[in-house]
Amino acid sequence: MALKYGLIVPQGWRMDLVGIADPVEAYETMTRVAQLAEEVGFDSIWLYDHFHTVPTPTQELTFECWTSTAALARDTKRVRIGQMVTCNGYRNPALLAKMASTVDVLSHGRLDFGIGAGWYEHEYKAYGYDYPDAPTRLRYLREALQIIRKMWTEEEAVFVGKYYQINGAINQPKGAQKPHIPLLIGGSGEQVTLKLVAQYADACNINNHDNAALVRKLDILRGHCERVGRDYNEIRRTVEYSVAIDRNEDEALRKAQARNIVPEKGLVGTPAAIRQRLRELEEAGAQEVIIYLQDAAQLDSVRLFAEECILR
Repeated sequence: MALKYGLIVPQGWRMDLVGIADPVEAYETMTRVAQLAEEVGFDSIWLYDHFHTVPTPTQELTFECWTSTAALARDTKRVRIGQMVTCNGYRNPALLAKMASTVDVLSHGRLDFGIGAGWYEHEYKAYGYDYPDAPTRLRYLREALQIIRKMWTEEEAVFVGKYYQINGAINQPKGAQKPHIPLLIGGSGEQVTLKLVAQYADACNINNHDNAALVRKLDILRGHCERVGRDYNEIRRTVEYSVAIDRNEDEALRKAQARNIVPEKGLVGTPAAIRQRLRELEEAGAQEVIIYLQDAAQLDSVRLFAEECILR
């Protein structure tokens, strides 16, 4: 299977729409990036699920993930569309499953549903959400995953858990894809998150690891699959990396330093150097590489990566 490629669309969270004062123009910039990604050969586009900018909350605009997903689904025709990743704590899981089903239909079956336990404490507290400790957030996620799968596969979903309860929830339409929308879990926690992947997910996402660490994480996932009786090869293995690319190596390194990208844990260098790293990631077991380009809004780096680094 040939390596696939995804692009994270700028939406403001990582200060990648700074300088565009008009919010309408900022959204249209997102659309131009998404449409260019489709045109030049990316297989998928992705959005972050956050409300406030990083590394520091500011007044710079940040577009909401799921409404933007729906809009981009209508602004594109071919690429798959997903979240990197939905924060489980921000929305009721039954409602979230309903939202995803609707978006899958209006995209004509191009949705990848990405979800994780959540981590950005500042956002939780600013928006009035409880922020329990990490083990508790993972327990919430475990129950949410079961509810979402039920909503996508059962006529009247019932679930009684410690954190969530639903009683005869109807979800029509359930989406366009069969048997259901692909469910991706983001994160690489070895004891819990990767076990949840083995139990419930159709895909995983592991980010910002060097080659050896990626091999280790996938080996751990394989072990969890064996223990729960799951075929490891049923799970699509995606990875996410920040990219600093330039035809001049020194300039690529300068970009990496300015953007706090550690070369060993990103994709940094000339197109030739990045092509080599992509081969290594494929050998390590990755099936789709999802990239983040800080300057994607300017489009040039998107074209350069597509022309020089997408291996077919």
